[in-house]
Amino acid sequence: MKQAPDQIALPLDWPQSDGDARFIVSDANREAFEHFRKWSLWPVKAAIVTGPRRSGRTLLARSFVERVGGRLFDEAEQRDEEELFHAWNQAQDTGRPLVMVADEAPPAWSPALPDLKTRLAVTPVLRIAHPDDALFAALIQLHFADRGLHVPADALRYMSERLHRDYWTAERAVEAVDRFAMAERARLSLPTVRRALSEARMIGEAA
Repeated sequence: MKQAPDQIALPLDWPQSDGDARFIVSDANREAFEHFRKWSLWPVKAAIVTGPRRSGRTLLARSFVERVGGRLFDEAEQRDEEELFHAWNQAQDTGRPLVMVADEAPPAWSPALPDLKTRLAVTPVLRIAHPDDALFAALIQLHFADRGLHVPADALRYMSERLHRDYWTAERAVEAVDRFAMAERARLSLPTVRRALSEARMIGEAA
């Protein structure tokens, strides 16, 4: 049975921070989240996090390294390979983990430096997937909440069922609805959402 998305649930030795309220755990990212929770058991003190942009991959990685004193390389495949190589070795020597966030994981990410390529080949890859239905709805709610807005259940259902389901679309749709509602001085309702998304060409006219 699938689990519903949760606000981030951390162990007692992982204190809460402001960013944690923005990371919602669901089947799309649960494996990555659980891997970080068990970091003391990692045989290799490094990990590669990959997944769609806007998926919270950097947020999760940064929250982790700030707590455990690790090191983060965002857009790692674009960083200097010698620097990454030495950071990987240092992580093994010190026990302070290295987290690399990348658009692609090996073998698609194939460094020119042979020693780095060898080390990445033995580094666990944590993949965040596209949002499932529950996570997509929760993200829409979160983006409305960021704007101080509460989206009615029927409007949320409408958006969740009709929009293309990805992380960037959730943000764009909420922005479009908020902008339309302010321009029209309309309350946030299902008719408002329908008209806003239609005008933004994010749904069909007959949807």
